[in-house]
Amino acid sequence: MKTAEGTYETPVAIPGAVSISLAQQGQLTPFHADGVKYYVSSSNGGYEGDLVLAMVPDEFREDVLGETLDTNQVLFENANKRPVEFALGFDVDGDQGTTKFWFYNCTATRPSIDAQTNEDTITPQTDTLTISCASTEDGTVRGKTTPETEGTILTAWYTNVYKKDQSSE
Repeated sequence: MKTAEGTYETPVAIPGAVSISLAQQGQLTPFHADGVKYYVSSSNGGYEGDLVLAMVPDEFREDVLGETLDTNQVLFENANKRPVEFALGFDVDGDQGTTKFWFYNCTATRPSIDAQTNEDTITPQTDTLTISCASTEDGTVRGKTTPETEGTILTAWYTNVYKKDQSSE
């Protein structure tokens, strides 16, 4: 979660990730002069997409989506509560070296509720969060490791939300 000071709290793992698909947001705007594309500007609106989970943990519902527990441990959604910004970190399995990411200034929608009866086989149901990742004040949208990223940085990747030029010590 993002604090009032604009930093992030210690990351919390969300178990049960099934998939993530984040599409870039932005556009190319051509400017024509002399009968040709004289200049093309490009905007970066961050990313938006879906994070599919086996189930959204109650801790995430409380800390990020603003849901609250009553005295009987019943979780309530309140339309007047605003979601909290957070950073989203994850690995991409299957590539050589496992690429790691941090996306900043993320917000999430609450998941839809889908349920169905069991038939001949039991098919697990999933929760889907729509995630929007915006830039920070300095324009940073995401951080991504490379094959040259220092081992100490990789080892500590989820200890805290990585900041640009962070020390590896």
